[in-house]
Amino acid sequence: MARHPRFFAHPRSALPAVAVVIGALVTSLLVGAGTSQAATQGPCDLYAAGGSPCVAAHSTTRALYGSYNGPLYQVRRASDNATRDVGPLSAGGVANASTQDSFCAGTTCLITVIYDQSGRNNRLTQAPPGGFSGPAAGGYDNLANATAAPITVGGHKAYGVYVAPGTGYRNNNTNGIATGDQPEGMYAVFDGTHYNGGCCFDYGNAETNSRDNGNGTMEAIYFGNSRSWGSGAGNGPWIMADLENGLFSGVNVGNNANDPSISHRFLTAVVKGGPNRWAIRGGNGQSGGLSTFYDGVRPNASGYNPMKKEGAIILGIGGDNSVGARGTFYEGVMTSGYPSDSTENAVQANITAAGYATGSGGTGLTPGSSVSLRATTACCTDRYIHHTGTTVDTAVIGNGSSATEKGNASWIVRTGLGNSSCVSFESKNTSGQYLRHQNYQLYLQSGDGSSLFAQDATFCPEAGRNAQGVSLRSLNFADRYVRHYNNLVYIAANGGTNAFDNSNAYADDVSWLVSSPWSP
Repeated sequence: MARHPRFFAHPRSALPAVAVVIGALVTSLLVGAGTSQAATQGPCDLYAAGGSPCVAAHSTTRALYGSYNGPLYQVRRASDNATRDVGPLSAGGVANASTQDSFCAGTTCLITVIYDQSGRNNRLTQAPPGGFSGPAAGGYDNLANATAAPITVGGHKAYGVYVAPGTGYRNNNTNGIATGDQPEGMYAVFDGTHYNGGCCFDYGNAETNSRDNGNGTMEAIYFGNSRSWGSGAGNGPWIMADLENGLFSGVNVGNNANDPSISHRFLTAVVKGGPNRWAIRGGNGQSGGLSTFYDGVRPNASGYNPMKKEGAIILGIGGDNSVGARGTFYEGVMTSGYPSDSTENAVQANITAAGYATGSGGTGLTPGSSVSLRATTACCTDRYIHHTGTTVDTAVIGNGSSATEKGNASWIVRTGLGNSSCVSFESKNTSGQYLRHQNYQLYLQSGDGSSLFAQDATFCPEAGRNAQGVSLRSLNFADRYVRHYNNLVYIAANGGTNAFDNSNAYADDVSWLVSSPWSP
């Protein structure tokens, strides 16, 4: 998708179908959430059985074929620029995150390669400059921080690809990807709470010269809440199709009300296209099936029928290397041929059976429960998130503390005001007042019913960055986590211009143990 400058700052047949269903049932039996047993079939086995085989298969979290045992991705560490491939724990299994953790211990790592599991060598690497230049040397895009998106899959630690604005991956010299008006399908699993309105968080088919070559030269999944070229129902985010010079949510240019806002923590997004037909589908990557949001003819605008797809692959950027978007990618594929709905339904069953989770399960962050949040940094393990008036700080709380102080360090967990997949924290002592960030600092404030307040007061739990407890990511500043610094509480990035963004002890400072509330 071409980036408009003014928006940059803002952010088949019945027999294969039977095989697909049988394969999905076997997969569901063998790969339940929380297990480590490898699937007999992966998504790409299901696509092949349905007559639309994968021609690109990318994931940093798991193998996408039941027999795949090669590298998933490569990391490069800052200390000596050495690289290391990360593969699955076993054939068809989850990524062996311990490989990355041991290799990157004491330094930082970037994801340099996302390998193609299809055997066609359609790997993704650092995107080069195109119609727009990236922020890295030579106009290239940045590479993703390898530890910025920790999750679990089947109970095992894994890492996604965290795309901040300026980050992007690409392959302009592919093998077997659809061109012209040839049919293709694609899906991706994203973090549905990490997005913006910048151009363009895409995964899929793009131009081979990294430039805008006109209407119909792209066919990629877009996820975000940009309204610049198209939109769906509500305020977003939406799954749309980036077909170049248009983000399409249906047949019409602009708004199509049948494409809903959708923001599951793990989101399955599907786009597929063939001669004068295309579709958008989506669902929850942790449970349930896929819904169809559009299935019909090509958009009623010139240049999109027939399509003129060029066959490059992009991740996190627009076709012309627009680099204003953010999002998180866990896995995705592209196919040869137009997949049937039944094939995609079986793939969705495989995704939900894989057991994607934030790693915060069992911590007690259940809406309706009451908790206290204790610091894990060695200096401060007797301190809890607490409020003094409207200021949110950390305070030493113990059995001898007053009832008021115990209540000020106790919180009622609520379903996220800004996203139901996340949580908000209401004061135990002051009904109707919530933790909310303003100018990166946390305060206790009453809800005003606004969308901004709801987003500012919503935090998405993830596994503790120091392997203890839970870390709380800001919904609307997705590179920032709740952190204590000099006894005050902020949403902080790991490195930055603010004092509270200091990298020293960051992982400890943003990790919190969830305990029984001091005030029951």
